[in-house]
Amino acid sequence: MGDEERKRGMRIRREVLGDAHVDRAEAATTLFTAPFQDFITRVAWGDIWARPGLDRRTRSCITLAALTALGREAEIGLHVRAALRNGVTSAEIAEVLLHTALYAGVPAANQAFAIAKPIIEEAEEHKKGT
Repeated sequence: MGDEERKRGMRIRREVLGDAHVDRAEAATTLFTAPFQDFITRVAWGDIWARPGLDRRTRSCITLAALTALGREAEIGLHVRAALRNGVTSAEIAEVLLHTALYAGVPAANQAFAIAKPIIEEAEEHKKGT
């Protein structure tokens, strides 16, 4: 894996997460964190998210379910925004979180709903304003 995966990964990463997030991550990169940033750009975004077997909507739903199940609250908000950007509706996000509650537990889903709610409300207000 090399430069091609990195370029593709950066493009997909920006499309899914947004320029502002990626710019902040890039600006915060240090000598210590550079190998990790390169790894996630090449492997997560340039390989896995680029695979043709699932569309981005489906990948976003799976990601939200996994993050909720694992209790990765720091990443849930980021991926709620990504899911909305990938065309997942707020109703579909709610269904993903509800379904995840059944298999991963109510407390995990409750936390994910609490994180997702203001993000979705902000996105819906933004839609009304445009």
